[in-house]
Amino acid sequence: MPPVILYYAIPFFVLLLSIEAWFSYKENKHLYETKNTFGSLGLGIGNVLVGFITKALIFGLFSLIYQYRIFDLDISKWWFWVLIFFADDLSYYCFHRTSHFVNFLWASHVVHHSSKHYNLAAALRQTWTGNLTGSFLFWAWMPLVGFHPIWILFMQQISLIYQFWIHTETIKKLPRPIEFIFNTPSHHRVHHGVDLKYLDKNHAGILIIWDRMFGSFQPEEERPTYGLTKNIESHNPVIIALTTWGQLIKKVSTSGSISNGIKYLMKSPGWSHDGSSKTTVQLRKKYEELRVKSDQL
Repeated sequence: MPPVILYYAIPFFVLLLSIEAWFSYKENKHLYETKNTFGSLGLGIGNVLVGFITKALIFGLFSLIYQYRIFDLDISKWWFWVLIFFADDLSYYCFHRTSHFVNFLWASHVVHHSSKHYNLAAALRQTWTGNLTGSFLFWAWMPLVGFHPIWILFMQQISLIYQFWIHTETIKKLPRPIEFIFNTPSHHRVHHGVDLKYLDKNHAGILIIWDRMFGSFQPEEERPTYGLTKNIESHNPVIIALTTWGQLIKKVSTSGSISNGIKYLMKSPGWSHDGSSKTTVQLRKKYEELRVKSDQL
């Protein structure tokens, strides 16, 4: 198994969010709310506990794939670490962006967006079901080309540790070169926004260059509204972790046909067979139509 550096980082996470919460209280900024924070902590603890099992299974699967590797990559070479860094970060971008456009993956990822407060505690809102439902498959190509599973899982932990600090409103904008290359608090605040211009933007892990390259980048303008387009009105970690799955299963079972059921699983959040709800793409299209009509008047 890979070094579990993520678990060693947890005390520092708690320390930093405690400091942020104290400054928030002292300056009366209302960045934290007690029930919301405990909900975030509960989801983080659940993710760690589930991870003991799922990470072991993933490591076993990746080790099996590694036996059929195409290349032998030398860990002692400097370029190995450059390659694995970019390979992991691109894999994360692909996973993250897909999770916003496929209901089956969104049902797990929605947990991370469920807080109406944007703070370091929100970073701990991690899924309990993601690995169980196949999110790891976005990294399955890496052992096949020769990256050892130990270092794949190691880089995933590096990425998650990096992403902790960007969940804050305390840090505004950083120097332009950093903002251009790296994912920053400003960029990630956009990602957590439910304003139409911000929906499904900035899917980066460490490098924001992927969003710039693939057309999903949106700069922060006005302060985002955080949460979900339809919030889960509960602070209970179990309810937050499983509510969207329950809603998705209900939609599939009452969709009226196998075809509609499959579409509910594979299409974007908001898709409906009867048009009763809209996807982000549909909402933007409707907004543009109304804007054009307004300009013509």
